Amino acid sequence: MSVPTETSRSAALYERATKVLPGGVSRNTVLRDPHPAYADHGLGCRLTDIEGVTRIDFSNNMASLIHGHADPDIVRAVSEQLTKGSAFTMATEVEVQYAELLCRRNPAFEKVRFVNSGTEAIMVALKASRAFTGRAKIAKVEGAYHGGYDYAEVSQAPTPETWGEIDRPKSVPLAHGTPETALGDVVILPFNDPERAISILDEHAEDLACVLLDLMPHRVGLRPADEAFVKAIRDWTSKHGTLLVLDEVITFRTEYGGLQTRYGITPDLTALGKMIGGGFPVGAVVGRAEVMDVLNPRAAKLLFPHSGTFSANPISMTAGMIAVEKFDEPGIARLNALAERAMTGIKEAIEQTGVSACVTGGGAMFRVHMKDRPPRNFREAYLTADENRRLMTLLDHMFDEGMLLINTCTATLSTPMTEIEIDALVSAYARGFEKLVSMG
Repeated sequence: MSVPTETSRSAALYERATKVLPGGVSRNTVLRDPHPAYADHGLGCRLTDIEGVTRIDFSNNMASLIHGHADPDIVRAVSEQLTKGSAFTMATEVEVQYAELLCRRNPAFEKVRFVNSGTEAIMVALKASRAFTGRAKIAKVEGAYHGGYDYAEVSQAPTPETWGEIDRPKSVPLAHGTPETALGDVVILPFNDPERAISILDEHAEDLACVLLDLMPHRVGLRPADEAFVKAIRDWTSKHGTLLVLDEVITFRTEYGGLQTRYGITPDLTALGKMIGGGFPVGAVVGRAEVMDVLNPRAAKLLFPHSGTFSANPISMTAGMIAVEKFDEPGIARLNALAERAMTGIKEAIEQTGVSACVTGGGAMFRVHMKDRPPRNFREAYLTADENRRLMTLLDHMFDEGMLLINTCTATLSTPMTEIEIDALVSAYARGFEKLVSMG
């Protein structure tokens, strides 16, 4: 397959980009060596770059495109709305319709507040938790990604040199200059370790506004949380008047009412984003009406004033409502079955080639690790220098084979995909594993 070179259009475009964008990009996830590939157009589950190379898109804009590119139903509805206007200083009927649709998906979703991104949804959920409880601290899992808010990004990327003892993980800043006060208000928990987690929570019982939890955190290893761990957290929060906030920005795509429905728990708040925008910027906080009403501007005492210029704009609402309506229970079951087919094929390829690797995931997403056993937490998922080298080799191989993955070798599926694309992915992985084995 033809790939961009130092003299390609992409190289020239990147040279221009470095003069006006820090590092030549607006988001670090698109960087590749020696330069990013630049998209020209996408259709269904395929993406074509400006060099004319078409790849099967298993990244789907970081899991946000559940129906792939240029879905005709979404394009039609958005095009019609564009002729009427893109944003108003007025409420719209479609935001009410969409809120009603989301509330029907899960009985835990009693009220909705729309925002503009997953990061903002997490931010609003944490601030709402503080407003409701009158407490300042939050607890979160070590290594879990929850967007760019100071408190949410603490210990997102700790290292063996900084993460401290497993019995009491340290709060490690991600960005240089993070205030010490922010670090002090974030309690770090080990994933899938209920005994240690509860012991840590007990030390902060009177100060915690919420526990923030992703039930299958990507950067922690994309392994579903153990039921015992989730139950222990839910029981502890209920006992101590602490809110449970679930981050389903990515995992809502796994089940009709979100991944939480597999666990039979009812969180106080849930943050949504990505796929619920139908390809447009969106976020939402949903949850218990009593908690959500801290945002109610008609309350006798408004505890959390909140607004946003593009919140609930009719473009995102229209696209999102179509995307969620189309992602019905039969469609979810079909996509999850395709993911299971992929994971089974990848496991067989690992066994046949003898490569040191494993695969984790759930729903319509999965991740390949350069480890013999599936990691149970962030520390086990952490890549050594050699593992990272092998992962980058595999990622480059998959890119050259026409497979676009998230840069952790993670794949997310979209509804235009069939067994043909899945089997092509598995075959490409098998050849990649053979290459790694031959390299030693």
